[in-house]
Parts: sequence; C-alpha cells; structure tokens
Amino acid sequence: MSDPLPPLAAIPPDVAALADYEPLARERMTPSAWAYFSGGAGDEWTLGENVAAFARHRLRPRVLRDLKGGGTGITLFGADLAAPILLAPVAFQKLLNPDGELATVMAAGALDTAMVVSTQASVRIEDIAAHASAPLWFQLYIQPDRAFTADLVRRAEAAGYKALVVTVDAPVNGLRNREQRAGFALPPGIGPVNLAGMQPPPPSPRGALLFGTPLLDLAPTWADLAWLRGLTRLPIILKGITDPDDASRTVEAGMDGLIVSNHGGRTLDGVPAGIDLLPPIATAVDGAIPVLMDGGIRRGTDVLRALALGAKAVLIGRPYIFALAAAGAPGVAHVIRILRAELELAMALTGCRDIASIDRSVLNPPDGVAR
Repeated sequence: MSDPLPPLAAIPPDVAALADYEPLARERMTPSAWAYFSGGAGDEWTLGENVAAFARHRLRPRVLRDLKGGGTGITLFGADLAAPILLAPVAFQKLLNPDGELATVMAAGALDTAMVVSTQASVRIEDIAAHASAPLWFQLYIQPDRAFTADLVRRAEAAGYKALVVTVDAPVNGLRNREQRAGFALPPGIGPVNLAGMQPPPPSPRGALLFGTPLLDLAPTWADLAWLRGLTRLPIILKGITDPDDASRTVEAGMDGLIVSNHGGRTLDGVPAGIDLLPPIATAVDGAIPVLMDGGIRRGTDVLRALALGAKAVLIGRPYIFALAAAGAPGVAHVIRILRAELELAMALTGCRDIASIDRSVLNPPDGVAR
C-alpha cells in the first residue's frame, strides 16, 4: 500500500462543498487513522442516519422579504461569534497534521469561530490557548482520578478557556469495528498529553467484561456535576444529551447549557439522528438554557434546519478534521467559510435576515400535517 500523500499546498478550485474534502483526506491519512476518524459504533447505522436525517426536514422558501442589515452573528456565553457554528472537540489531531490542534485553533481565530478543545488533544491546552484569537472551550471527561480532573479544570481556567463542555455520553468506550480491523494504535509521539501524570484506575477483576470493573464503578454520575459546579465559575455545558428527561435534569442540576449529541454515532449504534433528537429536547428545556447540537452537519442548510428546530448553535467535527488532514489550517478555515456562505444563502432564500428570525416557519410540515 502506498504512503499517504503530503498535505495540499493549495486548495483545488473544485473543492466546493464540505464533502469534497473526504477523498482528499483519505489519500493523506494512514488506513489506521482513517478508520479511527471515519468510523462509527456497531453497524454504523447511527453514523449514516446523522447525515441522512436532515433531508427529511424540508425547507420552505419565502420571497420579497426585507433583508437589509442582516447577518449571522450571535452571542453565546458572553462571546460574540461571527456565526452559530463551532468546532467540536476531536482528539489526537496530530494524527492528521503535524501541527494538530495548533492548526485548527489558528483557523478558528481567522474565521472568528469558537473551538472546543478535547481532553485528549495531542497538544497541551496551554499551548493551544497561546495561539488562540477566538474563544476556546475545554471539553472535559470526568476522570476516575477526581483530583486530577480538578487540576485539569484549574489549568483550563488559568489558560483562559471560557466554558467547560462535559461529555457525559461515553463513560466507557472501546475500539470500533473499523479500528479493530485496521489495528488502530497511537504512533509514538502522539497521545493525550494533557492526561500525563494521571493516576490510572485499578486493574479489573479477572474475567470481568464491563460490569464490576473500575471503568463503570468510577464512572461519573449526576452527583459529580454538583462537585464540578463547586469547583468552577465557568459555564458548564453537558455534551451527549439525547433524552428529554435528561435535558430537564440538566436544567435542574444548574448546568448552563447542553449539546444534543449521539457522539457522532461513535458510542451506541441504533440511536436516532441528532437532528431528530433535537426538537423534543428543545421543548423540554423551553428556553431555560441554550441548546446546541452536533452530528451530521454537512451543509449550511443543515445549520438552518437545526436552528429552526431549537438549536442556538451547532458544532461540526468530521468536516473540519478531514479538511485539516487534506490542507492544514487553510482547509479548516475554508470549511468554516463554505458553511457560513451556505448558511447566509439559505437564510436569504427562506426570508431570514438574522439568526433570531429563524424558526420552524422555514420548514415545510411533514406529509399529512396541516400548517
């Protein structure tokens, strides 16, 4: 098998959509890295459904609207952003580009886009912050070593991160089928550098698979959120909410926001698409806290649909990661720009002059439902 190609020196003129970066990225990634970043859990039904479900929410064009003075800017947790589009946390970005997260954060700054930095970043969170010119949020896995977790929070605060994004839908994880078949393993020199020095959990009992192991015995619960709330004044956003009852409990727990997410189809196969999970959760929250969503965003029209169904903003993952692999920081910036341009076009053609004017009226009702 041939070695991966080098990153593009210039973005080809025929790269016109986010999906155009996928084949370019695959040519520049090892089979192992491609399996890690592109794969999903189980039979990958949820992975595919995340993208396919958007087409079921049909748009309703409107004409002759006054669009003067329009724009896509929003304010989110005290930060002014150029558009309701953020970069989701993705681990080990040095697998994709030698600069890793540093390339991504430079692109985010160039496009005034907030970046959520993974706990498992391959660059120290302080070094990422030193290169940032747009807001940074820190994605936190509550570790079995709670003292180490508290230290991570303090490091993020000291480095200037503006919010904590606590991922709650992956208390346990494992190799997905694609990764197993490709023999995925981190190469020397790339790893979760921000977890260096953490006390490992005790070994599992002999013969135990999952239940009865430290992974589950030490997994975080709702009680840990009260502990975390006492540690920091930063906004806390729960990522991985898929159920309206859990959304209501998030509000009751005093959290500041939530992200509707099925982890990109990477944890439990058979979960509905994020865009289909969004409406009942938005209804349950009823405006008490901001609701964001991720999973399957590939077009500006997808962003519009998510905002219409109750999201305050969206996050993208695979699209910018593939652009990072293909073309480094310019590729990531290009993806953000494409998505923003498509969103502006979709807003103009559905009669929306600003983000606040987007609601369910931009969608056609399902078949058989009267407007």
